Amino acid sequence: MPTALITGITGQDGSYLAELLLAKGYRVIGVARRSSTMTSERINHLLDDITVVQGDLHDQGSLLSFLEEYKPTEVYNLAAQSFVPTSWNQPALTGEITALGVTRMLEAIRFINPKIRFYQASSSEMYGKVLEVPQSEETPFYPRSPYGVAKVYGHWITVNYRESFNMFAVSGILFNHESPRRGLEFVTRKIADGAARIKLGLAKELRLGNLEAQRDWGFAGDYVEAMWRMLQLDDPDNFVIGTGETHAVREFCEIAFAHVDLDYKEFVVQDERFYRPAEVDLLISDPSKARSKLGWEPSVNFKELVTMMVDADLKRLNGK
Repeated sequence: MPTALITGITGQDGSYLAELLLAKGYRVIGVARRSSTMTSERINHLLDDITVVQGDLHDQGSLLSFLEEYKPTEVYNLAAQSFVPTSWNQPALTGEITALGVTRMLEAIRFINPKIRFYQASSSEMYGKVLEVPQSEETPFYPRSPYGVAKVYGHWITVNYRESFNMFAVSGILFNHESPRRGLEFVTRKIADGAARIKLGLAKELRLGNLEAQRDWGFAGDYVEAMWRMLQLDDPDNFVIGTGETHAVREFCEIAFAHVDLDYKEFVVQDERFYRPAEVDLLISDPSKARSKLGWEPSVNFKELVTMMVDADLKRLNGK
């Protein structure tokens, strides 16, 4: 039985990845930050089948001890301060976790067992003020937030350890991936939840920022399959993962509200408080390398993703 260690196990991606690996016969060890109460609603249904340990990418000692005790064959580093607006309020903390945390994990692997296969969760936010459209593995980075800057560091330190120490270290440059498990602070979930609340009479309006910002949105459950496939290759490499399609926030609103027989124009209010200091206007992936080398294709299209999220929030808010 192979063993996988997942940092950020309690997040959206961690929960879907744990499900995938369990189905493939893995023993799954999840790392969650130390706190008085662990937020585990996304993995509650898995707690009988996985091992969750408390640790932190701040703490080199805990990473060393996990690798030594559980002897994983694969490590998936999904932990990060991942909410872009927060990265402006807490830029140093974002750098400590999202950037230097990657180095601490790589150093721990190099010290305990450099044969461990390592996956780093890179991000399309690294492209920022995009220098070409669409964005591929060769597109230069131009991050537009402390989060994007930290992710660039994490990406390049992963490449550096691969090339310097001959470690099996890969980076998945994932474009926006959403699901009903997405946090309510993210715009996609905010829209799905808002449409459901307004439909049920629990709210009268939904305040959002820039409706013209465009993203390449896919389903998180599809994207964790790509993570796993990267670690099964003969040689480590970097891969862009996305749908190759772009949609505006406005279009997300239109589909979400239409799904519950409402017109978003009657309820969505643009609010300057939710605009970013430096906007990323257009992100669209070129996933051709992942399709050819990984055999990976997304299975959920944009409209299916939006309606899936709205239906889940309707069900949750109805208490069913």
